[in-house]
Amino acid sequence: MIALSVVAAEDNGWGGKLPIIPHPAELIIGLLFFAVAYWVFAKFVVPRFEEMFAERTAAIEGGIRKAEIAQAEASAALEQYRSELADARAERARIIQQASEEAAVIAAEIRQRAAEDAERITTAASQQIQAERQQAIVQLRQEVGRLSIDLASRIVGESLEDEARQRRVVDGFLADLEARTS
Repeated sequence: MIALSVVAAEDNGWGGKLPIIPHPAELIIGLLFFAVAYWVFAKFVVPRFEEMFAERTAAIEGGIRKAEIAQAEASAALEQYRSELADARAERARIIQQASEEAAVIAAEIRQRAAEDAERITTAASQQIQAERQQAIVQLRQEVGRLSIDLASRIVGESLEDEARQRRVVDGFLADLEARTS
């Protein structure tokens, strides 16, 4: 700094003629400091910046690669999901179709069983009615026969206690009665 003030104090006519242009000594010292600063920056600062830029670039490129890989995996998973969803829908449709067919078969079996049960019940009821009718006819014949024997024995005045005679009288009376009603 002392050297600068000494140089600045001496006026050799340079500063007076062109005030914008620096003094040559200032120019040399400035260039020397600039060279030292350039060397320090080039040797220490710039390599560190380059290293940081390289790390950031690698991190960004790695992140981009990871994002591309993740996107590819997501696309593959989406396609797999869509494929499985389509398979599940097809399976659901197949199961519904199969269930509909089974329901139709079961409904037909139930209708057939119901028809068979109805036929069986109708036949059993018809047979029961026929048996009850026959039973009623037999009871009616017995009752009518007993009443006719009582009546005939009162009219004839003789006893019709013989069983063979009773049957003949009853059968004759009933045949006569049936002939009149038809």
